[in-house]
Amino acid sequence: MKISVLGGGAWGTALASAAAARHEVLLWARDAAQIDAMRRQRRNTRYLGETELPPALALDARWDAALAHADGGLLVIATPMAGLRECLQALPADRPALWLCKGFERGTGALGHEIARALGRSAPGGVLSGPSFALEVARGQPTALVAASDSDELCAAAVQAFHCDALRIYTSNDVVGVEVGGAVKNVLAIATGIVDGMAAQSGAGSSVAPGLNARAALITRGLAELTRLGLALGAQATTFMGLSGLGDLVLTATGELSRNRRVGLLLAAGRTLPEVLAELGHVAEGVYSAATVLARARALGVEMPITEAVVEVIEGRVDPRQAMWRLMTRESRAEFQAPPA
Repeated sequence: MKISVLGGGAWGTALASAAAARHEVLLWARDAAQIDAMRRQRRNTRYLGETELPPALALDARWDAALAHADGGLLVIATPMAGLRECLQALPADRPALWLCKGFERGTGALGHEIARALGRSAPGGVLSGPSFALEVARGQPTALVAASDSDELCAAAVQAFHCDALRIYTSNDVVGVEVGGAVKNVLAIATGIVDGMAAQSGAGSSVAPGLNARAALITRGLAELTRLGLALGAQATTFMGLSGLGDLVLTATGELSRNRRVGLLLAAGRTLPEVLAELGHVAEGVYSAATVLARARALGVEMPITEAVVEVIEGRVDPRQAMWRLMTRESRAEFQAPPA
């Protein structure tokens, strides 16, 4: 199978590397200097320098060459959310594509499938998502993902492209749910990082510091928030108990490789947001998605108190500790709310 992965960041590099042992894979990046360096070093030093690139993986900075390589094969868009619209606009309207980005588009608040629909694309589209750190995929460590599309053919192509001993691909027709899960979990991971950071700053054994109980409560209530928004947008409830819901949330909220969790940890340590982003050196989608998630929730009448707290912290209106403790002082309520009649 011929596959072109469009985007030379960590995740695009990892997925292209994982498939290169079984397929003819080309990794495209717009920066010709980056591609030249990757050819010489056989590493993506800028984004994933810990692992070597497979010898068979082709590298190219020419857009037309990337499209031609995957003619009759599979196009995979691996840009950040901010680059998805531009990439889809540059594709022929009849070329199917999967995208990997997780988030809501800044300015429009659109999810990936909504961007594709607004552009009037006639070809099938879909998303490949789930609990996955790029470094582990590049190393060949076991991972499971879900490919979601209205097109059974595109889902089947994703399975053919990436399913192997170390990478299991499930399929779904709930594009909305998979995209909501992938977007909102980043915001919730920032909140969890703040709670864990508060515990670290307070010292082990402190009687007032939040601990593992607080982390579990935050993740669970975060999943409830995520589900409420997803259902309001038309998703299927069962999706949020799967890989792109519970699975991705747990990984991103607790994993040491999580950039969004790292944002929360550093904010709890008293770092400013510009300092945090400068130290990361990579995109943390939760920072850019948080306000958009909250705006869409409010427009739909969906209550998301954890997301609201994260937005207040990111915008500098509330101290991280104050925001998290305020969540604990909310009035008691039934854990599950009956859906409106």
